[in-house]
Amino acid sequence: MKILRDHSIFLAVVVFLIAFPFLIALFDGQSIADVLANRAGNSKFYQGLLIEIFILAIFALSYDLLFGITGLLSFGHAMFFSVGAYTAGIALKSLKLPLLETIVLVVIAGVVQALLFSIVLPRVKGITFALVTLGFASVFHIVIMSHELSPWTGGDVGLQNIPKPTYLEPAAQRLTFYFVALTLMLLVYLFYRRFVDSPTGRVCIAIRENEHRARMLGYNTFYFKLVALIISSITAALGGALHALYQPIVSPTTASLVYTVNALLILLIGGVGTLSGALVGAAVFRSLQFFLDKIFGESSSFILGLVYVLIVLFVPYGIIGTWHAKKLEWQTAWRELVSKLR
Repeated sequence: MKILRDHSIFLAVVVFLIAFPFLIALFDGQSIADVLANRAGNSKFYQGLLIEIFILAIFALSYDLLFGITGLLSFGHAMFFSVGAYTAGIALKSLKLPLLETIVLVVIAGVVQALLFSIVLPRVKGITFALVTLGFASVFHIVIMSHELSPWTGGDVGLQNIPKPTYLEPAAQRLTFYFVALTLMLLVYLFYRRFVDSPTGRVCIAIRENEHRARMLGYNTFYFKLVALIISSITAALGGALHALYQPIVSPTTASLVYTVNALLILLIGGVGTLSGALVGAAVFRSLQFFLDKIFGESSSFILGLVYVLIVLFVPYGIIGTWHAKKLEWQTAWRELVSKLR
């Protein structure tokens, strides 16, 4: 009972997300059988929107571990995501590998690129590390758009016509894909929560707060940062693989600075270093993009930028971060208001 009480909000959100496709179908006049048969309708459409949110949430979680928990500011984090997407696409399309072997290859690619980034870890930090990672990502962005690799990567057009497993085909098996993406997001979140609460995670937080003091206490901070880097890289690569399975094309923009900025915006909206803020931020970020585009069209970019400015000004710690900072104050004020009304 205590576990249920302590995690009641999380469990309620999980139950809502599981029931979401069926609830939308009921409001749209569809039956549960229609949802299970993946028939066209609002339920199928909004499943697609939530799949995009789940993928963004996985990507943002990986960035939160690196930046929010460990304090490693990276401007090249999109490379982690893009490597996973291109590795999965090339493995499925060019190498004709089955899905399980493709996932293994994606994980290996995630470890390799983390080790590549780790080369500079002992030598640079802070903004210098951020600029070096940006350099790595920029080189990768140029390479995947090169003419020489275009038969494999699609060049500046992107990797298209990636064969999808029949049981995970996004159009024909949208509901299955929805639950796979939801499950992966929840597993990543729960693993990250456990990691942050572990002794290794606590040292990562200490590195973020004061790396010199962590060293003084006897910790070799390089190895802890490397662990966080590897976990973050694998997670982002898996998110990229899911992106390649869902989208009809893997675009070179997934390796650009814009994609890293998107992850940073998601964390600023939800709350840096909170983990759950990555989930909330991804939902708000993608929902704002969709609904503002739908309502305002070309003017949506200006309004979206204005919303971001307002969030930074009035919710400086993000939605979840501000709640954690102000929770006791708000609860006290609410109790006082209730007592006065009585």
